[in-house]
Amino acid sequence: MSLHQLAIDAAARYPDRPAVAGAAGVLRYAELDQKANALAAWMRTAGVARGDRVVIWAEKSPDVVAAMQAVLRLGAAYVPVDPAAPVARATTVVRDCAARLVCSAGQRLPRIRGERGLAASCLDITEAMPGGEPVNERAAANDLAFILYTSGSSNAPKGVCISHRNALAFVGWAAAELAAVPADRFANHAGLTFDLSVLDIYAAFSSGAMVYLIPNELAYAPKRLVELLYEQRISMWYSVPSALTLMIRAGGLLDRPAPPDLRALLFAGEPFPIAQVRKLAAWTGARLLNLYGPTETNVCTFHQVRPADLERDRPVPIGVAASGDTVWATRPGGGRARAGEEGELYVDGPTVMLGYWGREPQQGPYPTGDIVRALPGGAFDYVGRRDLMVKVRGYRVELGDVESALAAHPDVEEVAVVAAGAGMDVRLEAFVVPVAGRTPGALALKRHSAERLPPYMIADRIHLVAGLPRAGNGKVDRAALTRHAHHPGPAERQEASQGARRPPDF
Repeated sequence: MSLHQLAIDAAARYPDRPAVAGAAGVLRYAELDQKANALAAWMRTAGVARGDRVVIWAEKSPDVVAAMQAVLRLGAAYVPVDPAAPVARATTVVRDCAARLVCSAGQRLPRIRGERGLAASCLDITEAMPGGEPVNERAAANDLAFILYTSGSSNAPKGVCISHRNALAFVGWAAAELAAVPADRFANHAGLTFDLSVLDIYAAFSSGAMVYLIPNELAYAPKRLVELLYEQRISMWYSVPSALTLMIRAGGLLDRPAPPDLRALLFAGEPFPIAQVRKLAAWTGARLLNLYGPTETNVCTFHQVRPADLERDRPVPIGVAASGDTVWATRPGGGRARAGEEGELYVDGPTVMLGYWGREPQQGPYPTGDIVRALPGGAFDYVGRRDLMVKVRGYRVELGDVESALAAHPDVEEVAVVAAGAGMDVRLEAFVVPVAGRTPGALALKRHSAERLPPYMIADRIHLVAGLPRAGNGKVDRAALTRHAHHPGPAERQEASQGARRPPDF
């Protein structure tokens, strides 16, 4: 089985059912099949062959999904680029993966064609293509299906190579866990450059369901997101927690009855403050699922929220192994962590990537860099990033623990903590988004933390902010917070450490 076979099979079984929809219209499965075959025929004439890479730099649309299908049907691999990325970033990716073709539309085409020394051909995916014969090149399990570029430590893009086997292991697990059926309607909130989109699109195709593509510009438009949830009769919603938090805070999500079609709310990418999870659990009877996994493994653990989880002060567990993977935590001194112990999470199994493009293949288990706490029964709590463990006056501090304590305060909606300074001058700076209409005092928040944390883990300075800055993937932009902590404004420099002020907008 190959990834593109999912849509081909669905077209044979459900030709008249809607497959993919968006602001630009709807493609039924038969129409998606025809469009993909026509694009594949054109790509073949442009020289695209098995093993080639095709960059797709365009806004989400049914045509883009058809182009992804066309690439796969040729035995090639697609490489999505953020449509908001500058042309320099797009061309960097094109050159890095030695793409044979660039698929785009609108004003991006002349911009990419104008780049000097670019060997790739260009295709306008919105143009009408003559019908073509069915295209369905066989793909081996370990053949490359797509490359997702992430930012490396040097800020140079780093391509995560995902095979058909990698993707299908996750998609098959997700479709089975969700019991997806043709009547389901998946919301695609994440950009196509993020691994969350793999579930939305391919779990829908595997079951003959529909996926609705939420435009990138609406990804953080809370009122419109709530409207789309109802208008499109979404049954499966999957996003980063910040999107759901924004829908609760500013979109009026909880002001109306939960939509009757909603069967599952899935979230991943960062810890979800337990206060928000409690609100969702009280609002809907839909399943609440916490999915975990870096891009390099996609989802490797999951946890369904249970009533007992809502009594916790910290985010719900990341749960147990998923997608056929094996996961364990390794203690700092070696050996597997037992219940109650912490360690770095390792993943082995079918979802572990082939490797990074242009580098040595991935060999053996993948070290996630995430610190977890082993729980009885094989589940895990997320503690924090290995690179977010800091030393404060000689003590080891997990920033995630500080955040969890503050997030448990009833007046706190969201929180992020960073370390500023160096050596003995390191201080913990907490950026707190209060619940609407509340203004928690810094001293009250510190007293609250002191009931849960040792003195050295209590934030030195607390900033009340209207919202947290977000990176392109929707996660908290810690770099922006750290820059602000290192270079506060004049008014803040005059504040005592127990004061709480709103820093400038990020």
